[in-house]
This record gives sequence, structure tokens and C-alpha cells, in this order.
Amino acid sequence: MSELLTRQDPVPAAAFSGNQVVIRAAPAMARFSLRARDPADLTAVLGFDAPTKIGATANGLACLGPDEWLFRTAEGTALPDASGKLVAVTEVSHRNIGLIVEGARAAAVLSAGCPLDLSRFAVGRATRTIFETVEIIIEREAEDRFHVEVWRSFAPWLWTALTQVAAE
Repeated sequence: MSELLTRQDPVPAAAFSGNQVVIRAAPAMARFSLRARDPADLTAVLGFDAPTKIGATANGLACLGPDEWLFRTAEGTALPDASGKLVAVTEVSHRNIGLIVEGARAAAVLSAGCPLDLSRFAVGRATRTIFETVEIIIEREAEDRFHVEVWRSFAPWLWTALTQVAAE
């Protein structure tokens, strides 16, 4: 019986487009939650410099706290080998999905439920925040484009909320 079960995408495959904003599912990708007391250990594991300033991003790696990072990379990428380093690596690829919100009204749509002043949110910055009561991680990828990470179970609600705001 279990072979009949299939995972359904929590948001529509077709993008929402209207009122100067497009909302769509981000491409499939691998996601890792990383914890390390010393960013040098994380740099050794990943092979590139880990950003150390909270909110900074580089190479798909976002510094979310003094010892916490989210790494987004190509789908199918293996877990980084942290053997011998004080680094915790947890794959969260199936827990999260990404939404892309872009267009002239992208910041305004997200600001409808987010307490941050996204008009002052710099390109390349990422942070954990909320939309209404749902925890999200938001990264500003360009002046008019945001990548929003959300737990899969909250994604249908967030999709509906964002598209309703965008339609207004």
C-alpha cells in the first residue's frame, strides 16, 4: 500500500503573476542546517569562507546566528563531511521549500505580514523572521527579488497568504 503514496508539492507548479509581482516555487535544491562554534571549522568543512556576520550570505550559505547557518545548494549534493570538526550538519531538504517573490511590489507583499522594514533590507542579507505567525527565512537576492524558506507543512498557507496580498 505504501508504494501508492506519493509526495505532493505543497504549492502550485504554476506561478502567480499579477499587480507587479510574481510568486513561484523555487527550484528544487539541497538544504543543510549547520551549527559550529568556530566559523573556521565550517570553512574547513565547506571549502569556502563562511560568512561570520549575522545576516550575511555567500555561496548559498546564510549566517542566521552566532553559531547557525543555512546552506542551500544544488539538488543531490551530499552532506558535507564534518568528521573531526566541531560542526553539526543536518539535512533539511525535505522539511523546507523555497518561494521566490519578485517584482516591483515584492517587498510590499512580504511586508504585509512581516514585521521587518524590507525597504531597508540590503541585497544579500538573510534572516529568520515571521510572516503573520509562520516562521520563515528570507533572503533578498536582488532589489526586486526575495527567496523565502518555509517549512513544507506551512507552505500552502503561506502561498495563499502571499498570493492574496499580491492580488489586492
